[in-house]
Amino acid sequence: MNSYPSGSVSGSQLLSLEKVKHLLDSTQAFLFDCDGVIWKGDKLIDGVPHTLDFLRSKGKKLVFVTNNSTKSRKQYANKFLSLGISVTEDEIFSSSFAAAMYLQLIHFPKHKKVYVIGEQGILEELQLAGFTALGGPEDGKETVQLKSNCLFEHDKSVGAVVVGLDQYINYYKLQYGTLCIRENPGCLFIATNRDAVGHMTDLQEWPGAGCMVAAICGSTQKEPIVVGKPSTFLMDFLLKKFDVSCSKMCMVGDRLDTDILFGQNAGCRTLLVLSGVTTLSALQDASNKTHPDYYTSKLSDIFELMQP
Repeated sequence: MNSYPSGSVSGSQLLSLEKVKHLLDSTQAFLFDCDGVIWKGDKLIDGVPHTLDFLRSKGKKLVFVTNNSTKSRKQYANKFLSLGISVTEDEIFSSSFAAAMYLQLIHFPKHKKVYVIGEQGILEELQLAGFTALGGPEDGKETVQLKSNCLFEHDKSVGAVVVGLDQYINYYKLQYGTLCIRENPGCLFIATNRDAVGHMTDLQEWPGAGCMVAAICGSTQKEPIVVGKPSTFLMDFLLKKFDVSCSKMCMVGDRLDTDILFGQNAGCRTLLVLSGVTTLSALQDASNKTHPDYYTSKLSDIFELMQP
């Protein structure tokens, strides 16, 4: 249950019983971020299963939208299951999937290859979409020797470089991606997302995909096409798939700069949970320009507030 004083913060209303009832009456689909909302690392946040079951019992459509590109939709479905939550692949939209869908929608030539600075999730989604992908975790083992007459070779048939969260990032990958973008004519630079940090474990934040993306921005002097939150690309895809108007959706997330902005850019209602990256002090800070419709301590407040 909320432990914050009732009232508002710069127009953001603290979730209450009355506001939960209004939200349920006016919302057909709830979009959830995962890290910091559903779980932290591999630890489920208290009360989440009961809350999701409650929303499903009310006939609400549930969609899980994560910027974490390290897993494919299938891998995420397995993670949900391991935590005791049944979610289908069709309900999951990761930034790894978004990268593959973007290439499909622009009719990226199948004879061209995609170089991945990222993890297995991106590789799997690209391969499922019919693209030839290289790099990823395998290149995490590669090393470079900076010596006289060193010429780094790269595949000239690479037509896109996709950059996401990569715990195996190294100098080899940075050089490979840089050369593809700088030297291969028309090579696309695609970022899954630009999150600065994320809850990769339950106890602390870790550097996010934005760190890897920034490195390639620096070496190529180019800006990427961003397919994850808060980009409108992913929302446009969701709207076509589920046939629900934005005014009937509520985006639930723990980040102002991605989740809440993602919802606001599309005209959705927005609910900030303070169980992840964003703190109450950050929401209250005078420099903050992104204000959700509602805020609360954790997702399960929706369920708990409705209990007699």
